[in-house]
Amino acid sequence: MSYYLTHPLYTLGVLYLLVLVFRAVLSWFPVAPRSGLASVNHWLYVLTEPLVGPFRKVIPPVGIFDISYMVACLVVYLLTIEVLARIPAI
Repeated sequence: MSYYLTHPLYTLGVLYLLVLVFRAVLSWFPVAPRSGLASVNHWLYVLTEPLVGPFRKVIPPVGIFDISYMVACLVVYLLTIEVLARIPAI
């Protein structure tokens, strides 16, 4: 298991999961167009929309909650673990 923690693909997967979580949390708050968070919000959108967008088209919101982020996080996590399980340890 410690092999996974030091592998660059695992690190990229975890970082992308963090970006998804930051975007989900930031979406709960209004962001003024010219504030410092607006640029952060823009970059989070650019990084995550290619993955979250297709899920959002298929999965409707549940009340006020957009569960496409949870599905995207689950997919990233499972892909990261599955890819690492198939790479032999050095």
